[in-house]
Amino acid sequence: MMSETLPEAPLVDASQARERVAAGAVLLDTRSPGGREKSGPIDGAIIVDRDNLDAEFDFDSPGRHPEVKALDTPIVVICGSIAGSGPVAASLIARGFTNVVHVEGGAPAWHEQDR
Repeated sequence: MMSETLPEAPLVDASQARERVAAGAVLLDTRSPGGREKSGPIDGAIIVDRDNLDAEFDFDSPGRHPEVKALDTPIVVICGSIAGSGPVAASLIARGFTNVVHVEGGAPAWHEQDR
């Protein structure tokens, strides 16, 4: 884990997040397996292990997510709440990613838009 202070990641509401994803942003679901089971899947989201960001987002890693093609790839991070998505989004920004936001209200707000 990084020891320096992480930058603050921009927070967007669920409708703005959906617009970003519709425009091509990669949606990262950082919820735990239990969290995903509890509130349901999010169509099109890539499941991310918050404890394995180095392997999943290092461009030299064989376990990297190929959908994230460059440091300027638009990324939307979602979790059960901003307490989970904020640190992941901030960590990606600290790694050099330049177009990262996370979702206010998390997965519950995302699913509310489905109703």
